[in-house]
Amino acid sequence: MTKFYITTAIDYVNSVPHLGTAYEKIGADVIARYKRRQGFHTFFLMGVDEHSLNVEKQARSNNLPPKEYCDQMVVKFKDTWHALNISFDDFIRTTDERHKSAVKKLMLAIYNNGDIYKGKYEGWYCTSCEAFLQEKDLTDKKCPVHGKEPQWIKEENYFFRLSKYQQPLLDYLEKNPDFIKPEMRFNEIINVIKGGLEDISVTRSSMGWGIPVPFDEKQVVYVWFDALINYISGVGYSQESDKFKKYWPCDMHVIGKDITRFHCVIWPAMLMAGGVELPKKVWGHGFVYLGAAKMSKSLGTAVDPLEIVQKYGADAIRYFLMREVSFDRDGEFTWEKFNARYQADLSNDLGNLVQRVLSMLHRYSSGIVHKNTSELTDLDKDLIHTAEKAAVDYVNFMEQNQLSQALSSVWNLISRANRYVEETAPWGLNKEKNTARLELVLYNLAESIRIISPLVAPFMPRTAELIWEQLGRPGDFARSKIEELAAWGQLPDGFKIGEPKALFPRMG
Repeated sequence: MTKFYITTAIDYVNSVPHLGTAYEKIGADVIARYKRRQGFHTFFLMGVDEHSLNVEKQARSNNLPPKEYCDQMVVKFKDTWHALNISFDDFIRTTDERHKSAVKKLMLAIYNNGDIYKGKYEGWYCTSCEAFLQEKDLTDKKCPVHGKEPQWIKEENYFFRLSKYQQPLLDYLEKNPDFIKPEMRFNEIINVIKGGLEDISVTRSSMGWGIPVPFDEKQVVYVWFDALINYISGVGYSQESDKFKKYWPCDMHVIGKDITRFHCVIWPAMLMAGGVELPKKVWGHGFVYLGAAKMSKSLGTAVDPLEIVQKYGADAIRYFLMREVSFDRDGEFTWEKFNARYQADLSNDLGNLVQRVLSMLHRYSSGIVHKNTSELTDLDKDLIHTAEKAAVDYVNFMEQNQLSQALSSVWNLISRANRYVEETAPWGLNKEKNTARLELVLYNLAESIRIISPLVAPFMPRTAELIWEQLGRPGDFARSKIEELAAWGQLPDGFKIGEPKALFPRMG
């Protein structure tokens, strides 16, 4: 069985997750769930970044030692991800011993390779980014991401010879154009590297909260250098375990577009210096904006995903974010847009189709699906063609991580099935006692719903399960590939369906 290792960025625990953070995790979860269904031995890693100046400050403001504060926040993060039905296989913390040992091991490997040296740093530092900034990075003397003036700091630190890897990185990207996706991110990074790489500070002497440098315990490892290593520490790098040999290199890092420089320049250079194989792909997604403002904890423009889950359920917000916001571009959340999608797409289109069809099957056929062999009309053929095309398009889009487009292909089938109900009018066929035609129409509609269920499963896992239960569980839903489940005509003659229930109740 082929493996698939996927990660998300690990999050600072100085405040709880917001909807923009959830967007990344849901997107990665959709991909992980799809890969599992397609037969890949999938490992999905998430986690938190604890060795941050902002985290330390927040802990002190709560009169707590940093580790105790982090312990409390980790529970809140995990509660949020569980509420959103995120199916991560492991959750790494940068305070885990397995991570600390991995950081020390890689740092020593780079140091022994001659690529870490001691020097003095003097320059700008954005505490919100936890990043060193060059003059050319600033916009009106402010951090372009957070709109705040950075601090000028002077420290004696250890530096990583990033400049040494400028040409090796360009050579690697030339040979591996799929390393950075989407393409616009690839072009951005090429321009960054060609603009010249400078050596970077990888330790801090002014902080006590962090992992001690293995060759100088008076300093701690710089937070970004520490954090990036989670991707190998989470699969057993420090022990060179069978797990590490199985899953590394990572198949896909899913990260926000604002941190592509760390993941596509610094991270691969670190791995080159440490003698570790590079990951296969970095996917830099866009931002979710609240109206016109980027969602940010530090800027106060954030939406709590739990607020939405408690009222509408996890699948509603999972669907909205994946449908409304293309996974390679920026998008917008507003309550008006969310409510419109909920009512039109989920309640009216999908929910109404399932409840209506299953109710008619109970009303006109005692809940029994009959596989009638009557001759197909053009309407029947068009529905079947739409279903088959939807499945093919869906797989093609999913393979390219075009998640919004994959959902659009499913909704093409949902919309066609709803029109088919009106065009064939089963209630009229029942009144006319046209039993043969009625059985064929109801079978076609039941088959459409059966195909829709596995297609929406990676996006809306609970909804897919409910649809499958209401259909009467026709076959092995959990283990079958999309292509197998989507083949037309699998409902057997005489199959008994379950009782219909509302999937997405209307909200007042």
